[in-house]
Amino acid sequence: MDIFEKLRSNKGPIGTASMALNGHHYFTFPKLEGELGPHMQFMGKPVLNWSLNNYLGLANHPEVRQADAEASAKWGLAYPMGARMMSGNSDLHELFEKELAEFVGKKDSFLLNYGYQGIMSVIECVCDHRDVIVYDAESHACLIDGIRLHKAKMGEYYKFNHNDMASLEKNLERATKMAAQKGGGILVITEGVFGMSGKVGDLKAIVELKKKFDFRLLVDDAHGFGTMGETGGGVAEMLGVTKDVDLYFSTFAKSMAAIGGFVASDDETIIMYLKYNMRSQIYAKALPMPYVEGGRKRLELIKKHPELREKLWTVVAALQNGLRERNFNIGETTSPVTPVFVQGIEGGLPEVTMVVRDLRDNMGIFCSIVTYPVVPKGQVILRIIPTASHSLEDVERTLNAFSTIRERIETGFYRANLVVPEYV
Repeated sequence: MDIFEKLRSNKGPIGTASMALNGHHYFTFPKLEGELGPHMQFMGKPVLNWSLNNYLGLANHPEVRQADAEASAKWGLAYPMGARMMSGNSDLHELFEKELAEFVGKKDSFLLNYGYQGIMSVIECVCDHRDVIVYDAESHACLIDGIRLHKAKMGEYYKFNHNDMASLEKNLERATKMAAQKGGGILVITEGVFGMSGKVGDLKAIVELKKKFDFRLLVDDAHGFGTMGETGGGVAEMLGVTKDVDLYFSTFAKSMAAIGGFVASDDETIIMYLKYNMRSQIYAKALPMPYVEGGRKRLELIKKHPELREKLWTVVAALQNGLRERNFNIGETTSPVTPVFVQGIEGGLPEVTMVVRDLRDNMGIFCSIVTYPVVPKGQVILRIIPTASHSLEDVERTLNAFSTIRERIETGFYRANLVVPEYV
């Protein structure tokens, strides 16, 4: 078979294929225009936007914009030219690494060009074929792809039920036996905040299992960095287990509103090992200087302005409490991530798309619709991301809109007007 013909005949996961065929540029690959923030343009109309991971509102902060512009003018986007190991290192790269490590309570860190490829490469680098990975069932795709690299090296891995400590313990027992047979170690992988459900990883309970089992813990805290904990140092800080997290990872794509990421540890020899062995960094150009200087400015603002985090949580509380009061199921989120689990809809995904169109076209509310494979089969969520840039007036307007769609769902308005597209 011709490989292109095979791809053309592959419909992809249910839901994804439907939206690609019938909702390109609307449900998928939408084009939001205007200044980044709560109020943007979508398909020529103004919308209240709840679909940016700009938690602290730094994307358009004047000091951030100035730092980005000045660094770009000073350095250009090419400098430094080359991989860090060969010719792309600088004092500013290393200073930023020290500042990041200090902020999350670790001794050292390593800058990564991208969050997604970075964490994949961390997993591949840390674990060889003798080691066993035990990971949470709802781990982000970047973690799963890192585990796939481990699988490609004939490494063993076990999946424990989401945030289920009994399941984790059972799989640690299996992993301990397998690691002993193969002469390797165990890496447990979980998240600080799970990006779709908003649930916080049970790090305290996982750390407690270290008393019974010998393993290292890697935490992906992409949504917790900058938002959770007393200083914004993340979920580990919030739960008081910073010293027990062996590898702490975060991307800059959330609260930092930037590109890049980092991995931190109290073991400086491990950070040095990663610097010399992570393929995605050894064979890639160093993070350009504007991202380094811009990142430092963002970190400075996170540290100097706790009121940004306080404003975020004011908006989060108003939005989440209001949705619960209106009988919307937002699950067990204890983070800014706010999933609205769409229930009571007999028409399935086509009816849900009508709800989303009503919100966007008639009420000017833009939030993302998320289906399998991003969430488990059978789930459909409307994902809302509050930020420090949103106002309480924005929240009230959104709650009023959700009150309307609640009424229309219960009265069968969408079902009565349902138009089912012919999915190829």
